[in-house]
This record gives sequence, structure tokens and C-alpha cells, in this order.
Amino acid sequence: MFRIRPMPPQVPAALLAKAEQVEPAMIGHLRLSGIPRDCLRPIAPTKRVVGTAVTLLLPTIDAALLHHAAGLVRPGDILVIDRLGDQRFACVGGVVALALARTGLTALILDGLCTDPAELRESGLPIWASGTTAMTTRMHGIGGEMNYPVSIGGAVVLPGDLVIADEAGMVFLTPDEAAMRDIDLALTLQAGEPDHLAQIRGGRPLGDLSGASALVQMKLADS
Repeated sequence: MFRIRPMPPQVPAALLAKAEQVEPAMIGHLRLSGIPRDCLRPIAPTKRVVGTAVTLLLPTIDAALLHHAAGLVRPGDILVIDRLGDQRFACVGGVVALALARTGLTALILDGLCTDPAELRESGLPIWASGTTAMTTRMHGIGGEMNYPVSIGGAVVLPGDLVIADEAGMVFLTPDEAAMRDIDLALTLQAGEPDHLAQIRGGRPLGDLSGASALVQMKLADS
């Protein structure tokens, strides 16, 4: 069975511009949700990307819905694919990557396998995946879902979420969360990092700088 919901509203351009300045790891200082575990890697070195999540659930051997979705995605979208635990069949190769790149898609995040890594790099489309294989999907029409919640490396992703991804990792945020709190807090932390690095280079102990030593000493005094 196929289930397809309408395309989500795209994240406002002003919020995307601000989010592009943020390292995903800075947001990792602030929250526990929306950040996948360590299982996805960029297929090639890539700059930071930001965009609107368009989600797919693709079952096992069938990639029919992915090929259909290539005609629906928009410039500025990031296609986020949940392979429902499959780690045998590659649903993305050189042909699919080129077709997606030509739509203006910003990036593809795949919790599953891909193939043709050299062709993927040539396509110019930033791609994250959990690995590669020569075993590929087919056109069976088994089913799938588009623009429903998905799970990527254990993180829940909703259609319309703001995606920030780079070589260090990725984060998925609702636009409201990002605009109200997380982006500005992360930028504040990021702005202080050069001073912290300078203090460490100047010889200041890390535990003194972070407050860890004072915390340990307090706990020791209470024990």
C-alpha cells in the first residue's frame, strides 16, 4: 500500500540562513532528541547543508515510491529516507542521485545503503548513508509512505522539520523549536568557542574552564 501526504511547508528562508551558521554539534550541547546515533556518514566531503525535511518510508526491496518522489521534491528540500531497518538493498545509485540532483534537491539523508559511490559524488548531491552494497532495489510496487514521520538513526523526523547536516553529524528540529530557542542558543555557544580555545592554548586547565573541577570538588566535599 502507498500512502502520500501533501508536501510540507518549506522552512522560511531567514531561518535557513541563520541555521546555516550553526554547527550541529553545538545544538548537541542543548538537546537529546532529534540527533541520530552514529550510523550515517557523508558519501563525500561536503559543506554544511540546511533545508526542509521531506520524508519517505521505503520497504525492503522496493524503490518505486522513491522514483515517484523524484518528481515531487522541490529546491530547498532534503529528502530523508527511512529504510525500515533494511541493510541489504541499496535504493540510491548513480541514476537516482543524478535525477534528484537535477530537481534542485539540497541533499539526501538515507538510513540505509547506497551504491555507485563514485557516481554519487559526481552527481554533486550531498548524500549521507549508512553504507554501500552492490545489491539493489527493484520496481515491485510493494508500497511505502511519503511525508509521514520517520526514524533516522533512532531520531524521529517529521515532514517539514528543519535539517542541519555536515561532516560531524546532523540534527532535525521543528521550525518552531529552531526559531524560538535552539538556533540562537547554539549561535551564542559557538561565538564563545574561540575564546575557550585561546584560554586552553594559554594553559588554562579544561576542568577550570568548564566548571568540572569545581563540581567534582563540591561532590567530594559532600561525600
